[in-house]
Amino acid sequence: MTAQELSWLALWGATALYAIAMVASAVHLARVADARVAAKKQADGAVTSEGDSATASAGSTSTVTSTGTVTVNDRARGIARATTLIGAILQGVGVVARGIESGHVPWSTMYEYTITGTWVAVVVFLIVQRKRDVSYLAPGVTGFATIALGLGLTVLYAQSTGLQPALQSFWLVIHVSIAIIATGIFTVGAVATVLQLFRDYRDSDTQWLQRWKWLEATPPADKLEALAFRLHAVGFVLWTFTVMAGAVWAEHAWGRYWGWDPKEVWSFVIWVIYAAYLHARTTQGWAGRRSAYLALIGFVALIMNFTVVNLVFQGLHSYAGV
Repeated sequence: MTAQELSWLALWGATALYAIAMVASAVHLARVADARVAAKKQADGAVTSEGDSATASAGSTSTVTSTGTVTVNDRARGIARATTLIGAILQGVGVVARGIESGHVPWSTMYEYTITGTWVAVVVFLIVQRKRDVSYLAPGVTGFATIALGLGLTVLYAQSTGLQPALQSFWLVIHVSIAIIATGIFTVGAVATVLQLFRDYRDSDTQWLQRWKWLEATPPADKLEALAFRLHAVGFVLWTFTVMAGAVWAEHAWGRYWGWDPKEVWSFVIWVIYAAYLHARTTQGWAGRRSAYLALIGFVALIMNFTVVNLVFQGLHSYAGV
């Protein structure tokens, strides 16, 4: 089996596993939501003693403590965690095999950036999962990874080629790797922000969200906002380094630090949006929906920088769209 074949099979395998993980984690969250709704109804009628347990649904059990904490153990949760972990391992194999096939670090094209960036997003989720229970993020993260990998393998795929002269620099490893890590962190932060908005609107008795019972499986909006803020803060630091390293690389490659290239401009726009989000969130009291919308605008700008700027605009970074 060649490195190309190994990469292809591993990445398609990861895509399939992420799809399974997305469905399994969604089923698990639905059962958590059912258990929490049942616990609230039980609390309205009688005081729940610590250690009481009841069946949430077929094949799962829920435990309600005296503090109101509800835990659900079922096969769906185990399947979701196992498939996500194995999928991440397979995707890592696919990324490494692509690097071996191309003879350089695998992030010189949109396809390579996609397979590496989505892998980082899943790994970030798994790292956070080890420190705290963030299973409510699993459907969003694995769903995003499934779609992104699917598009990468079917639409963006390109045969591996040698590096263009401008990319034959150690700055490719430094600049692009940090950008990929920042993108992965921003992706997980965006998932948390979307859930924050949904939960906030639902808790505010917005009619069109009242039937979304699955949101009971997520923490309160302020908890989701705190998690998203921490992720965005880390991503912003890394993106700051990305912009600075890009300027230094531009001086080495083209003899100037800044040239108003579309990629440079959009990278700076992303930095400004996230800087405004962090500033407004910490000093201007923009907690809640306003800061959440600002964070999502930053993520949309990030996606546009990767898609529209690469595919539509012509500039010194046009090779990234190949």
